[in-house]
Amino acid sequence: MLYNDMPILKSLKQYADSNILPFHMPGHKRGMIFHRLGLEHLLDDIIEMDTTEVPGVDNLHSPEGAIMEAQNLAARAFGADHTFFLINGTTSGIYAMILAATNPGDKILIPRNAHRSAVSGTILGKLQPVYMMPEIDPYMEIPMGIKASTVENALEHHPDARAVLITNPTYHGVCSDIEDIARVVHERGKLLLVDEAHGSHLSFHAQLPPSAMEAGADMAAQSTHKTLPSMTGSSMLHVKEGKVDIDKLKFFLQLVQTTSPSHVMLASLDVARYIMEKRGHMLLEECIKYSNKVRNEINDKSSFYCLGRDKIGNYGIHDIDPTRITICLRRGGISGVKGEEILRSKYNIQMEMSDAHNIVAITSVADDEKSYMSLLKAVLDMEQWSNNEERTLYRAEFPNSAPVCPISPYEAVYSQAEYIDIEKSPGRISAEMAVPYPPGIPVLMPGEYIEKDIIDYLRQCINLGIKVSGISDYRMEKIKVIK
Repeated sequence: MLYNDMPILKSLKQYADSNILPFHMPGHKRGMIFHRLGLEHLLDDIIEMDTTEVPGVDNLHSPEGAIMEAQNLAARAFGADHTFFLINGTTSGIYAMILAATNPGDKILIPRNAHRSAVSGTILGKLQPVYMMPEIDPYMEIPMGIKASTVENALEHHPDARAVLITNPTYHGVCSDIEDIARVVHERGKLLLVDEAHGSHLSFHAQLPPSAMEAGADMAAQSTHKTLPSMTGSSMLHVKEGKVDIDKLKFFLQLVQTTSPSHVMLASLDVARYIMEKRGHMLLEECIKYSNKVRNEINDKSSFYCLGRDKIGNYGIHDIDPTRITICLRRGGISGVKGEEILRSKYNIQMEMSDAHNIVAITSVADDEKSYMSLLKAVLDMEQWSNNEERTLYRAEFPNSAPVCPISPYEAVYSQAEYIDIEKSPGRISAEMAVPYPPGIPVLMPGEYIEKDIIDYLRQCINLGIKVSGISDYRMEKIKVIK
């Protein structure tokens, strides 16, 4: 076979030919949005357009022509004063805004359920992270929102913190009260940074929660490829003027991004903005309508629970992104990991992620009514695999205590370390990270005391089939600690 000696290409070709219904990123859903809008020609000759900074093609790191114009158009569309295109993913945007907002040795407030890139940014910046605990839903066993009062209390105890970072929306579609958090942060003269990886669509429909820019954030990094139709790894960083040192930000953007950017990826960002400006409201109208139909029918006709507006006001939840479909299978006696496997093997549907109790579908403007109804039919039919006797077997309770950090992550990375039996590790300082993925939320980072509940949680994740990245010993028998 032609592809046998090209394993990556082979794997991609096999997945593309499988006709699996994708309820996962990227948001263009294998190009379906372009077929829906009659824009298939935009995909022609992509490999021939893969080029470098030749005359007539602009330079990402010193834009003067097409890229500058495209970024200005995006800033207007997304309600920012400045927009910077990213081709190293939202991770690079999070790094850049953290580094631009702080100086080495500074403190930065971060939710404990932040993505690993936020905590990794503190290592790059030689910063001291101060963790804020999100509210935990005890039934779904997932972290939800961050209350403004939690941010206020953290700032009272750490008035020397330089900036606050908030994740909004979360992977599960939960939104905190960003407007109130912005007020709290700005009253104390701090910068508000938002990891808005899952919220690039929020600016384009009034029925969606407000975007970070609308809510008053100073900077927000968005994974345009997650919910809008740009290519995987293409993202945007939006900035409001006034408090941000733009020159410092530009410097760090050059530092964390490749000097050989993909112009095809940059073009896909431009196309995504164009589609959303021209057709976004209409496309999101359908997305919201059918997502709500799926949600309501799951809640009305099955033992499963689909996260919705009924949770608002609880667990720090200020709003819910209606386009994100998070389904808790707990009452059906099916683990989230098992549910994801059933949907793939029995119904040819691939979800975005799963955890102990929940499965998550990323919907986007590319999905049509048929796709939603296929998902709904499969989830309702999945009840035949319910097992009442197993309803209490699947546990992976997110640790509900703020980590104690005797040394900074940066110091820990450069400290002497050793491997010890994991049973002997509680009370020792971790020299490595442990990140169940997805969703990519660190449970343990370098510089933190290891607690028994963390070890128990990680083992529960592994037993459920959830992959944990960052740890050297995937069997969880040994762990790396500071000597």
